[in-house]
Amino acid sequence: MSEYFDSEERALFGCFLFTGGMVRTYYPNLLIQSRDNCHFSLLPETLMTAHKSDSDKPVLAYRRILLKISGEALMGEQNYGIDVDVARMVGQELKAVHELGGQVAVVVGGGNIFRGVSKSAGNMDRSSADYIGMLATVMNAVVLQDALEKLKVQTRVMSAIDIPQLAEPFIRRRAVRHLEKNRIVIFAAGTGNPYFTTDSAAALRALEIKADIILKATKVDGVYTADPMKDIGAVRYDSITYQQVLERQLKVMDASAISLCMDNNLPIVVFNMRQAGNIMRVVRGEPGVGTRVWLGQ
Repeated sequence: MSEYFDSEERALFGCFLFTGGMVRTYYPNLLIQSRDNCHFSLLPETLMTAHKSDSDKPVLAYRRILLKISGEALMGEQNYGIDVDVARMVGQELKAVHELGGQVAVVVGGGNIFRGVSKSAGNMDRSSADYIGMLATVMNAVVLQDALEKLKVQTRVMSAIDIPQLAEPFIRRRAVRHLEKNRIVIFAAGTGNPYFTTDSAAALRALEIKADIILKATKVDGVYTADPMKDIGAVRYDSITYQQVLERQLKVMDASAISLCMDNNLPIVVFNMRQAGNIMRVVRGEPGVGTRVWLGQ
């Protein structure tokens, strides 16, 4: 029987188990060429070099992440709309995580265009206003998809409302399959229901795809005792429990999203998206980046 693995698989794994012949090896440069006769040969030095370089990659603390990014974050310094330079910067950060083997999903808001509970909605019916907000998230998702694909990263937009010309419908198993195929997935249109925010959508989608953590990208570097933009004496938390967030009414995510994460023990890290490299730092588990929201000890 000829070789069972191609050169890439041998270089990456280097540890094979053949249950039929009960032959096991733990030497990365050893190749079993035949199960029956147990013939061995050494891999070429070039493949050994590739194996070593893979092992030198930084270790990710979280394998599958969901990034929640607000629509306002995509405005940059503008007063309205989308700053394509900000979208490109976010794309570059996500690409860096993706290249290290991280599986990345994104939930994007739409507040830079329209928000159902904002003054721009006027006296509109709440359901109608929320549906318009969902369309705004689809626009942001397509912009972010374009930024990622220009960086040669395969990306899929999945929408909770049916817009086949722009996005795939959200199907949980298909979303997970995209992630397993190393595609970045952007979830648009929130939950598809009025009265639910994109924070709730982020918690829901993270649980559906079995994400390890939610990364909440904001304009400040964590959760504070008060709004740091208004209160100079506000103090940042290094970590805080879900219950404390709810009791102190801290503006991390809305209460329904926090409750959903608490019930399912899904951690959240709130961090400053404007500082380059922060997404990578959080995914690598570096201390001192943002605030961790969790069940506590």
